[in-house]
Order: sequence, then C-alpha cells, then structure tokens
Amino acid sequence: MDLTQHPDAQRWDKRYTEKNEAGPACAVLRENLHLLPSQGKALDLACGLGANALLLAQQGLSVEAWDISEVALQKLQATAIQKGLDINCRQCDLRSSVAETNSFDVIVVSYFLQRETLPLLAQALRPNGLLYYQTFSRLRVDDSGPNNPEFRLADNELLQLIPDLHLRVYREEGLTGEVEKGLRNELMYIGQNTRSIV
Repeated sequence: MDLTQHPDAQRWDKRYTEKNEAGPACAVLRENLHLLPSQGKALDLACGLGANALLLAQQGLSVEAWDISEVALQKLQATAIQKGLDINCRQCDLRSSVAETNSFDVIVVSYFLQRETLPLLAQALRPNGLLYYQTFSRLRVDDSGPNNPEFRLADNELLQLIPDLHLRVYREEGLTGEVEKGLRNELMYIGQNTRSIV
C-alpha cells in the first residue's frame, strides 16, 4: 500500500525532514541492556530516526525498524550502512501493521501508544522474548509530552493491557514524594514471554 498520501506519513515526513540526529535511545533500553539476549531478532516499532534500532544492532541483534515516515527510514538506513549495522527498515502504518506471532526476541517501543496493539506485541515475542516499553503517563508534573490523554497511560494501566507477560522491570513514580526528582511524566516497562511454543 502506498503511504505517501497518508496524513500521518506526511506529518512525520515533514518533522523528520528538519531533523537529522537520532539522539539517545530510550532510557528503559539504555539502562537495561544487560537483559538483552546475545543474539536474535529485534523490532524497533515507531522507530523514527532509529536511536533504539541502532543501539540494538550495536548489541549484535538483527533489527527490523518500522515507521510510517519514509524520510526517517531513509535517514536511518543511511546511518546503519555508514556504521555497518544490520537494520532492515520497513515503512508501514503502525496502526494496522501487526508483527507475526513468535517472530521477535526483543521488541522496543518508545513514545508510541496504540492500546489495542499491545497484546499483539506480546504474542509477537518468541519464548523468553522481551518487550521494552516507555511512554508518557497521565500523572505528570509539567507540560512535557502530548496533551491528549489518549496518548498517555493512566496509573498502572499498562500492567492491565499486557497481562500475559512476566514483569521484569517496572517504574512509574507518578506524583509520589519529591516530584522534582526521579522519573516523572513517563513510565518504563520490560515484560518477558515465559510461555513455551505449543
């Protein structure tokens, strides 16, 4: 399907035309690299310029990077080639594209929220596969991130949306304690598929 006329593709293409640097990978991935397998297949969903994909590939994983922006994917592919990294870029509508069951050892999603796809991402993990997830919370201390509550998770909502994975890491500090310290406005999650293929 040709996505060039899709409103989301046009909006994100315009944004990435003006931006060249991927910036750092999301904190949940950077801070928990030690949980990654030594080899396997990874997906960076809603990858943008591919900071997560680049870090995953640097860890020796074979990486798929999916996004709706062709501009972002072209820039990511050029960076991957320049650095000699194994990244396969795919343009797709993330609201309708679903990874096949048991197809990835690692999936990373940062700052993309599509509630109905979360259980499907859990199914896309191979046995022992890991889902790294970081996004915005409705419990926030400032105006950073989207204003629309549909693009922010309610307190502990993510745990209800992905009940089939075994919780490995979870951090959601909300408004507790000294709000000028710690992780605020966001949450981090890592879940593992502990089921076996039947």
